[in-house]
Amino acid sequence: MDRALLGRFDELVERRGYQNRSEALRDLVRKELDQDAWQRGTQTVATITIIYDHHVRELTDRLTSIQHDHGELIISTLHVHLDHDHCMEVIAARGPARSLKSMADRLIGTRGVESRHVVVAALPSGGRHAHGH
Repeated sequence: MDRALLGRFDELVERRGYQNRSEALRDLVRKELDQDAWQRGTQTVATITIIYDHHVRELTDRLTSIQHDHGELIISTLHVHLDHDHCMEVIAARGPARSLKSMADRLIGTRGVESRHVVVAALPSGGRHAHGH
């Protein structure tokens, strides 16, 4: 790696508080693997955050309908009243990335949604987690 690139990387390592380059590299690799899983359509988890004006005619009903259409993917939702006009919903979901993308695209593309953000992560390999065992 050339010195200039390594220097910029070291600055990033310091700004983010990593103990060393290896920790930063692990995070970068995980991020790339998450994006790869999302692109390939494999099992992922995602949060879909939307902010919308709840006064937009029938918007709340459309958003609820989309979520019901994808109920098998949704783990949990959080609804927050931000101010008199705006609400935020955070939807936690798990499933094939293609299905999660489809749901996210429908939610994000709904007229009246003003802000959106999708965060994805690949499901770790190694089977299911059992509580208490």
